[in-house]
Amino acid sequence: MKNLNSVFASILILISAISFSSCQDEVTTTYTYRAMMPVYLQMSDVRARTITIEPAHELENPGKIYLYGNYLLINEPQEGIHILDNTNPASPVNLNFIPIKGNVDLAVNNNMLYADNYVDLLVFDISNIRSIKLVERVKDVFNHLYTTSDTGVILTFKDTVLTSESDHGFMGRGFFLSDSRASFASNFSGAAQSYGQGGSMARFTLMSGHLYAVDDYSLRVFDVKNPAKPMHIRNINLGWGIETIFPFQENLFIGSNSGMHIYDAKTPSNPQKMSVFEHVRACDPVVVNEKFAFVTLRNGRNCFNGVNELQVVDIANLRQPKLVKAYPMLNPHGLALAGDFLYVAEGKHGLKSFNVANVMGIDQNQLEFLQSMKSVDIIPGPKSLIVIGPDGVCQFDYNTPSKLKKLSCINVKNPVNVQ
Repeated sequence: MKNLNSVFASILILISAISFSSCQDEVTTTYTYRAMMPVYLQMSDVRARTITIEPAHELENPGKIYLYGNYLLINEPQEGIHILDNTNPASPVNLNFIPIKGNVDLAVNNNMLYADNYVDLLVFDISNIRSIKLVERVKDVFNHLYTTSDTGVILTFKDTVLTSESDHGFMGRGFFLSDSRASFASNFSGAAQSYGQGGSMARFTLMSGHLYAVDDYSLRVFDVKNPAKPMHIRNINLGWGIETIFPFQENLFIGSNSGMHIYDAKTPSNPQKMSVFEHVRACDPVVVNEKFAFVTLRNGRNCFNGVNELQVVDIANLRQPKLVKAYPMLNPHGLALAGDFLYVAEGKHGLKSFNVANVMGIDQNQLEFLQSMKSVDIIPGPKSLIVIGPDGVCQFDYNTPSKLKKLSCINVKNPVNVQ
């Protein structure tokens, strides 16, 4: 637990130090930037608010994406979830917005939408998309970075677009948006249950009647065989720096900033650690097929001074994963695998596609590099390739993997230059 007073005092000291730094005769520059500004909340107040479904909102800062049937769900970090009718990917229709403060992650199980609300798990019945209802709240099941359990006070940070003038080169006040948290959703499972599909930056995922949620240091396990009544079973300590989770067959692949954790989930309520594939400290999403795990590493804010590369890991023996080869990249974020084709989101640099049938020659089999498509994460859906980035959400026809055809784009309301 954090001492909120000391945290807030540190913020004030930081701002004061910057404000009273020495002045120099320099040209004044105007900056537009996104920052995280501190806000105090009481969970009792959060829980007392009635969540009423609102008319469609414009996208402002799209977070995680999730595909469920003909619906595309787009998280607005800390604010809620946009619901779009994606029956025709060339012309998606923005239907409505679910306002959920503190929301970052989501998943859907048999028409039940799971969403975090700071420290609580909410369940919404979306069987009638025009009349969405909150049906369950599971309290105090998530850890929040700054909270006190005795008073229920939370120090959160509001994502804010600001404009300021500076003559000393400092790019703003507050806390810059962490790209390790601005990102994204749950992944498709081949089980009989009706689950949705999300991106590689997921922190929620569904498999075998269970919801798995990761935070910075733990795996939280929920029994959701009754989709409307999740039961929190246990927390499993994973160590610090946990970022993403990806299910494949009966295993969980968990990305962290120091390595990839592999857990056996044959007993879904109690996953068991099989191995950890270690790498240099860097941000680390992962996707998997029967033979290999594909891992992107990148440096940048909150990603340490790591490398920018794509790693291919042999997982034939899940207890002894081995690095096969690493390929240099520019600044890779999320990625998606569709058969022999891999799509890599290169952040502000664009979107790449590769044929990975021969994992020893991926660099010789790049298919496309769309440099204008700023990208953070990707879903290879049944109708389209869905790509999310700081400027919005675009969809592509990928029937011909070597030549993506843009179908549509939903642009953000006020785009800013965010990496």
